[in-house]
Order: sequence, then C-alpha cells, then structure tokens
Amino acid sequence: MKFKTITNEELETLPFDDIAYIILKEKGKKMKISDIFKIICDTLNLGDEVFENQIGDFFALLATEKRFIQLEKGYWDLRENHTAEISIKEIEDELDDEILPEEFDDKEEDEELDYYDDIDDMDDDKEDDDLKDLVIVDEGYEDESEL
Repeated sequence: MKFKTITNEELETLPFDDIAYIILKEKGKKMKISDIFKIICDTLNLGDEVFENQIGDFFALLATEKRFIQLEKGYWDLRENHTAEISIKEIEDELDDEILPEEFDDKEEDEELDYYDDIDDMDDDKEDDDLKDLVIVDEGYEDESEL
C-alpha cells in the first residue's frame, strides 16, 4: 500500500501507528519521530497545535508497538529492517569465561568435594544430644512439684 495512493478518508480511519508503518515502509530508511508525525499531521491537516500536543502520545504509541524500533539519536525504523545476529559459539565462550575463570584450579575443586563429603559423613547423633535436656510437662499435673 503506497502512502500517496491512500485517500484522506482512508487515512482518517487508520490509527497513527499504522500510518507511521506505511510511511517507514515506503521510505525504506530510518526517520526521526518528529518527521514521521509531522508528515501524518500535515497529510491529515491537523495543524501545529495537534502536533505539539500529541507528539508525546505518538512517541508512547511507537515505543509500545512491536513493529517499531527506536535507534540511536532519536531515529525510528521498522523492526523488520533490523535483525539480530546471534552467534551461539560467542555466547557459550562468554559464559565459559564468566563461570570458569582461567585461574580455576582442579585442586580447589577437590577441596570443595572433600568439604561436602565431610558433611555427609557427620553423625546424626548430635541432634539427639540437643534433646537430652528436654523436659516434657504433662498437663495433667497442676503443680510442677508433683513431677
């Protein structure tokens, strides 16, 4: 759909984000948000007052719309024009560097295993010793002297 071929009646029924999409699609390049909204206001004969009062709302609209992406220096473009190239190998290398520093030593790993082995070998009898001084009071006695 070409922007110039759309009638004013059709444009008036379209939301601003759809019109912005058509403009960016037709231009094929990034644009400043003020330039996009100025084209919309001029085409719909909305005037400078509407431009000034609604440019913030237009920004919020594009910021929440997934079809658009904000670029540096105030430029906007269609998200479909920008793809992220992700290298799984690079991500794995970064993660390996963060998790396993080069200074990591096998000796340290062995020490950690010994620590946990010692915990597993501990006697559970210590817990029983904590309960040896426990006194059970039967509610049937009115006075502790009867115990």
